[in-house]
Amino acid sequence: MYLATTTRPDITYTVGYLARFNSNPGLAHWQAVKHLLCYLKGTADYGITYAPDPNSNELFSTFSDMDHGGCKDTRHSTSGYLVKIGSGVVSWSSKLQSIVTLSTSKAEYIAAISAGKEIRWMRNLLHEMGFSPTGPSVL
Repeated sequence: MYLATTTRPDITYTVGYLARFNSNPGLAHWQAVKHLLCYLKGTADYGITYAPDPNSNELFSTFSDMDHGGCKDTRHSTSGYLVKIGSGVVSWSSKLQSIVTLSTSKAEYIAAISAGKEIRWMRNLLHEMGFSPTGPSVL
């Protein structure tokens, strides 16, 4: 969990999914963990590069997505978002929604609310650092 939450946004979903089976893992879960470890070994030299984004004049960019009913056991959707400053990711999240939604639009709305909270937090942080965003932030 440490790698996923602090240093590797690319494995956040996989680690979160595998963590659901900590109390009763099976052979398929062990094979998935081995596959994840092979992926980590093969991508050990990869990193996040922080540079200005020439295609954007925004201080930061936020993206959000979800899958409707992705958990086959509980039918809960998974929400995710990421925040980029320039070309580097500075904040991300991927977690199961707390309720079961009846439509994709409601699940998207819940995912957008999570991303909106992060946008508000990022705007406050940047304001305290002396970078006051002008106008609304794009999601």
